[in-house]
Amino acid sequence: MALREIRVDSDPILRKKSREVSEVTDRIKLLVEDMIETMYEADGVGLAAPQIGILKRICVIDIYDETGVKVLINPVIVDQKGEYLDTEGCLSIPGVSGYVERPAYTKVKAMNLEGEEFFLEGEGLMSRAICHELDHLDGVLFTDKVIETDDLDETDEVNEVGE
Repeated sequence: MALREIRVDSDPILRKKSREVSEVTDRIKLLVEDMIETMYEADGVGLAAPQIGILKRICVIDIYDETGVKVLINPVIVDQKGEYLDTEGCLSIPGVSGYVERPAYTKVKAMNLEGEEFFLEGEGLMSRAICHELDHLDGVLFTDKVIETDDLDETDEVNEVGE
């Protein structure tokens, strides 16, 4: 396993759309191991392959609960419900955070490291992390979706859980 360099906002690769993984090979498994190690070293909740310069539809997420790290290969959102406004940050945009509205619930279909299809459901922080990482796979950064706090009125519910 090896730590990878996390690309930052000015890197054009972060704005490109990632390609699907056709087969889970040993090379893909090694890439996922490196992604997990890099995410933990950077104290992140998630990391997408483009953030380390690889245009593959792969992301890893760990919201530091009892369920551990999630590996999503070729993830596709199949259901979303509700709205959830909270602060977000990103390993590729260090020192910046902002309010982003995300679904309160998200369900994705993906492949695991054995190449088997599975579903992952998440609420709150997990839903936010899934959406944030899948955006990276399409070249979208959270700063593209930030809601200016001046735009919030006093009735908007804001949760203070950050990434």
